[in-house]
Order: sequence, then structure tokens, then C-alpha cells
Amino acid sequence: QAHLVESGGELVQPGGSLTLACAASGRDFSSNTMGWFRQAPGEEREFVAAISWSGEKTYYSDSALGRFTISRDNAKNTMYLRMNNLKPEDTAVYYCAAEGRTFARGLGYVTELYDYWGQGTQVTVSS
Repeated sequence: QAHLVESGGELVQPGGSLTLACAASGRDFSSNTMGWFRQAPGEEREFVAAISWSGEKTYYSDSALGRFTISRDNAKNTMYLRMNNLKPEDTAVYYCAAEGRTFARGLGYVTELYDYWGQGTQVTVSS
């Protein structure tokens, strides 16, 4: 069974930065679009960012655009999310995910396309 494990979630002050990592095992996701989602208390899970299998295409939600950077290292089967200028509204459990399809040409922001999910890492932005 494939596993995705997030790490890096912490308590951080507004304006601070964090880097989240998603380590995959049990399956090679180098041909799969991968993405980050988050869920705040009492809210629906929402898309944050995605990166194509080649790493050449990225997509960001409006809230993440300009502040967050998604990247991946296929040799390590690992994906990252660099978050800068964090705001209290960014507080949520952050989940990494991988699409079931391979070599996709489209942008991977459709939640239903993701078949593999991690258990999440808590990010809390507070003074």
C-alpha cells in the first residue's frame, strides 16, 4: 500500500515561514501530479497547490499565490510546500496527495482526481 507522510507543521507567528514535506513510500509517484490541500476547523478541505509529474507546471489557489511555492524531488519521492508570509487564516491541517492518473497534461487542482492522501500535519499561525 502506498503511503504519504507529511511533516514540518508547527506553530509559527504571522509573517513567518514554514516548509512542509511529503514523503512517499510504497509507490513511485514520479509520474503523478501531486498537490497540497488544507482543512481548517469546521471548514471543507480546500485546494492549496499542485505540481505536475515533471515539476514544470504548478497551480496555486488565490490565497497561496505569491506566498507559497510547491516543488518536488522525484529522486527522493518527496514533495514540498514552502510557505512565506503566513497569516492566521492559513491555520489548518495540511494534507499532501497524489493523483491516480499518470503523465497528466492538465492542472491538478481537482480534488476528485487524487487517490492517495496523507494523514496531515498541523500548521498554526498565531502570535
